[in-house]
Amino acid sequence: MKCGRRHNNDESIWVSLSDIMTGLMVIFMFIAISYIVEVKERQRERDIVFEEFKATQDSLYAELEEEFKDDFNKWQVVLDKDLSIKFANPEVLFKSSKTDIQPQFAKILDEFLPRYFDIVLKYTKSERIAEIRIEGHTDSDPIRLLQYDADPYIGNMQLSQLRSTEVLKYFRNSDYYLALTNEDKNTLQFLLTANGLSFGRNLDADKRFAAKTGKEEDKPLSRRVEFRIVTNSAKIVEEYLLSR
Repeated sequence: MKCGRRHNNDESIWVSLSDIMTGLMVIFMFIAISYIVEVKERQRERDIVFEEFKATQDSLYAELEEEFKDDFNKWQVVLDKDLSIKFANPEVLFKSSKTDIQPQFAKILDEFLPRYFDIVLKYTKSERIAEIRIEGHTDSDPIRLLQYDADPYIGNMQLSQLRSTEVLKYFRNSDYYLALTNEDKNTLQFLLTANGLSFGRNLDADKRFAAKTGKEEDKPLSRRVEFRIVTNSAKIVEEYLLSR
């Protein structure tokens, strides 16, 4: 009798362990399924973000290219796929080490700014633009004027910042800007920035960043002003890549 009772007890223990293992397997299965569903959902969200990013980039690029196709060569301006517009004729922009906008550049800005911001403001209505940057860039030559820092990079940072600020100031004093609604002015005040970048992003002869290619800088190409649009999707993509 004792032997039979022990056999029944052992059997019940094994049945209990079997039930526990089955339950654990079911739990792990649900966890695995939940994880797979979450991964697929994240993949779907990522695909949507990248599709939106590409659609916004392509649409803005196409509109800018169509609007200025007859002017960019005349102005010596380059439109890149990253939505940067490079004014790259230093003889037109500013005199050496100076921040005053030259008359020829002012004339170009009078033609460029209203048409550019007409396009930009369309996209701000749908909240698809995160930032509009006016960037000043210099070459690596030291500035030999007392009001600038002795460190060539810092001295050129000061100069490039003042130049980009002058372009922003010129825009804010333009008839186009003054005629905008308060809503549009507030939108642009939120989005517009003036950025001095010194010679950190100088260009080589192929109009690529010399710091990336290792090639010698092209000083005339490096002395430039850029208008750059950053889309909301671009920021989301950047955050996604940083989180990986």
